[in-house]
Amino acid sequence: HVQLVESGGGLVQPGGSLRLSCATSGAIYSSNCMGWFRQVPGQAREGVATYYSALVTASTSIADPVQGRFDVSLDKANNTLYLRMNSLKPEDTGMYFCAAVEKDVGTKLLRLRPSSYTFWGQGTQVTVS
Repeated sequence: HVQLVESGGGLVQPGGSLRLSCATSGAIYSSNCMGWFRQVPGQAREGVATYYSALVTASTSIADPVQGRFDVSLDKANNTLYLRMNSLKPEDTGMYFCAAVEKDVGTKLLRLRPSSYTFWGQGTQVTVS
């Protein structure tokens, strides 16, 4: 059973930066997708960035609204997924969730879709104001 624990959220001024962390425990297959999603009350959860990892390959997908400002990375040694957020805007405010699924779900569109994922963390709040 995979467990995900997010941290690093907080209050930041517009233009500022934050780095979110997602610590992973439990068994994860050698081929898997992990991702960051965000949600504002009353709105649907949306994909922000994903990291696909296999034995010898890896690839990332970044959602268009955060392209050029956000970056995702994976520290395999420590089983931790990161989301680096720069040039933050008030519209980036929301609860940020980490998710994982033990397979490659396919295209960028599918990787950024919340329903593609099996395991979820509890979230960390990011407020840009």
